[in-house]
Amino acid sequence: MPRVASIEGLAPPAAMPFFIDHFMRLAIIALASALLAGCAATGGVADHPPGIPDVGPVPRSTDRIPLRRLPEPVSRTPGIKPGKADPIPFPRPTEVVQTADDEIKPVDLTIPPDDLWGRIRKGFGMPDLDSPLVAEHQAWYLNRPDYFRRMTERGRRYMFHIVEEIEKRGLPTELALLPMVESAYNPEALSVAKASGLWQFIPSTGKLYGLEQNSLRDDRRDIIASTQAALDYLQKIYEMHGDWHLALASYNWGEGAVGRAVMRNQAAGLPTDFASLSMPPETRHYVPKLQALKNIIAQPELFGIELEPVANKPYFTQVAEAPSMDLATAARLADVPVSEIRALNPQHKRPVIRAGEGGAQLVLPAHAVDTFMANLDNQDTRPNSSWRTYTLGAKETLATVARRFGVTEWRLRQFNSLPPATRVGPGSTLLVPDGGAAAGADAGLNAEDTPRLGVDTPRYRMVKDRRGRWVRVPVTPPKQAVTPAGRKTVVIEPKKAVAAPPKKPVAPAQQKAAIAPKKTPVRTPPTKPAAGAKKN
Repeated sequence: MPRVASIEGLAPPAAMPFFIDHFMRLAIIALASALLAGCAATGGVADHPPGIPDVGPVPRSTDRIPLRRLPEPVSRTPGIKPGKADPIPFPRPTEVVQTADDEIKPVDLTIPPDDLWGRIRKGFGMPDLDSPLVAEHQAWYLNRPDYFRRMTERGRRYMFHIVEEIEKRGLPTELALLPMVESAYNPEALSVAKASGLWQFIPSTGKLYGLEQNSLRDDRRDIIASTQAALDYLQKIYEMHGDWHLALASYNWGEGAVGRAVMRNQAAGLPTDFASLSMPPETRHYVPKLQALKNIIAQPELFGIELEPVANKPYFTQVAEAPSMDLATAARLADVPVSEIRALNPQHKRPVIRAGEGGAQLVLPAHAVDTFMANLDNQDTRPNSSWRTYTLGAKETLATVARRFGVTEWRLRQFNSLPPATRVGPGSTLLVPDGGAAAGADAGLNAEDTPRLGVDTPRYRMVKDRRGRWVRVPVTPPKQAVTPAGRKTVVIEPKKAVAAPPKKPVAPAQQKAAIAPKKTPVRTPPTKPAAGAKKN
């Protein structure tokens, strides 16, 4: 059979051996299988909106989804197959009986707390001062628990009124702790710079804010007037600086001095906060003291301090319609100690509350006002003051006035707040017992509050020693002589000899005569006997 020639006239290829042909077929099948497996693993890219995760290719109905066999449950009880054991009976729940104390009660933050300390804590609004001096003053207060207790005990009379006035103005209640730094809540405190009262006003600033100061009263010690003036001043200097730390520094150092310190730092490109200013040591420690007290009051249990609760209600009330009276009469009508009347009315320099326009404005404990008004209405006559003013005439001295009214000169100086070295001459006005009632004068001062004569309360005067230095020398107050009943009291002045009362009874007409001082007998030298005289 003739062979068929190729198209191009070439000879046909020779036949491929069988094993090569079989190998090529297997290679092609393996390559195709590999390509199909790669396409199945990669899958197609489906178009889907952005933000929706790609879930991969959707399996077709003809594809077989491999099923996983769940593990057989393992029995926790050995020897018992799952599902074969009986269920374990659980005990029935115990009935819980709830009482009224277990109920959750809603807390109304609009109701003020019973304790005034909690009310003060809620009103804290000043930024905390981060300074090592704060820890130093905290340790100082914590190491003196008796001092801290006395300070808070004095303040319980005045804190409610101060917190009330602070909240009316929207100021932070840290200001209620400022009298602790200033005066330890002592309304009669007097500094070296003549600052007086709870808020320690100096005389010039007190007059600037309307606090009257004269020989009869000092409103810097008035609880109500000085608190109003202090908060006015603090609010003014805070609006001036816009920072409470600088406002407190101005209260201690003066707003002008703090303003100049701020301008110096601004000119030098330095910060103008409290910690960056250059100020005296007293002012540097002033704000850290307040911060230390704030930390102790905020968490007393953390420092081991137990604060006595202070009632969140008014402690005192002002009685404006009271007539003029002395402190002893007011205490008797209110049925309270004289010391309590003095603590609430420290602005009076004399033991008399004199009525002005609108009454005497007497401050009494809130619980004693009803008793005072009832006793005042039951009086047959309105109680008058047992004191009056007396002007010294020509050639009169303090000693003669004391004799006239039956009191000692030392007690008369005490009534009028006159130092021992002060001389009182004609034309001076003194407060003296009315009608010569010396017993009434002493009755106005009880044994608890009146300074005792003698060594218990010594007085001093300044003298120069041999080297020319001034030293304090105790001065013994004049003692009152004890005389028989019905006779005049004789005042024994130091270094003055006074005749003793006569031993025989004296007629009433002779009792009014002044007691003449005893004359010292003059000794004459013995004369020599004449010549020729005989000796006995």
